[in-house]
Amino acid sequence: MVETKKIMWMIKKDLMVLWRHKPRLLSLFLFPIIMITLFGYGMGGTINNIPVVVVDQSQGPISDATLTAIKGNTLYDVKQITTDPNKGLQMVQNGQAKAAIILPTNYDNLNDTSQKSIVIDVDSSDQLASGAIIPATQGLFNQINQQIAVQKLQSSSISVASNQVNGTQVTPFQSILNTINLQVNKLYGNISYLNFLAPAIIGMTILFGCVFGMGEIIAGERERGELARLFMTPTSVATVVGGKIISKLVQETGRGILLIVAAIVLFGIIINGSIILTILLLILGALCFIGFGIMVSARVSSQEDFMQTVMPITMPMMFLSGVFYPIETMPWIFQKIAYILPLTYVNDALRAVMLKGSGIGDIWLDVAVLLGFTAIFFYLGVTKFNRDI
Repeated sequence: MVETKKIMWMIKKDLMVLWRHKPRLLSLFLFPIIMITLFGYGMGGTINNIPVVVVDQSQGPISDATLTAIKGNTLYDVKQITTDPNKGLQMVQNGQAKAAIILPTNYDNLNDTSQKSIVIDVDSSDQLASGAIIPATQGLFNQINQQIAVQKLQSSSISVASNQVNGTQVTPFQSILNTINLQVNKLYGNISYLNFLAPAIIGMTILFGCVFGMGEIIAGERERGELARLFMTPTSVATVVGGKIISKLVQETGRGILLIVAAIVLFGIIINGSIILTILLLILGALCFIGFGIMVSARVSSQEDFMQTVMPITMPMMFLSGVFYPIETMPWIFQKIAYILPLTYVNDALRAVMLKGSGIGDIWLDVAVLLGFTAIFFYLGVTKFNRDI
């Protein structure tokens, strides 16, 4: 027979326990709101505001109209307009833009019968962004091509007689309609979405393994009383924490290497850069996330409290750090948040090395930020470690 009063008493008791554990209570209500917000705004499915640079070597009315059309398209976020093609290319290579749209010197010359070659230098390591930019830009210049053809027809007295062009019969109308030629340069070759995804999946796996692993090792052992028994021996906090750090670091580095091998063997993932540098980045990322796990677990009394504390941080980190979706296409507030999350810099560095073949000189900023995060996490974790909770 169900005892209703006792059931109500147990419900009341559980609610009182929840009320006493403020991190758990906060997470219970905050976490669903964060997740639905991320899905609604960060993963809306429409790519917009991709950073591009426009190289205008012609500077005339047609160039101005083209720039207006590009700026009016929500897909593009024009970061800079320059006259130097090398500068545009450099901005793409440095990650400041996803593409450089280069207008030729004869772009505004309606009397020039030669084709106007538009060049697009695309960062093909970002498969989602390049996959959106290329067809959209082709469509844009097809429309501009038709408009230029109309202007030529209106400004010229054209005979319907055929002209001899390079030994073939081509009417002037055909010459006019084929005014623009679009050339796409994929700077890093044809990179599949799987290649784009693999480095971030490896970084995300290291994140969850290190953070939740440290929760089990420290918060879990504290809850079971194992940590208290260990501290009854003449062992310092530094020795205990150091041992657990090294143990977890070895495990997660091994897991990361295994993931890379599996990705190469099973899916043909290509690493264009140094494999040694890739492994060193895995080690640095693992250290950073281990430090984060120590920082949180040092101040909680149970593994459940640990989980409820880190979930509102780690789950959004997965969506905001560019694992599945380019950061540049997210709402500006999410972009600002993304750049204070360590996983963003792990993903950026791994993709730069694995997809672009970058060296340490190209990713020094990512490495410096990760070292800074690691130092802060370890300092707060070790100095605030409470062995008596």
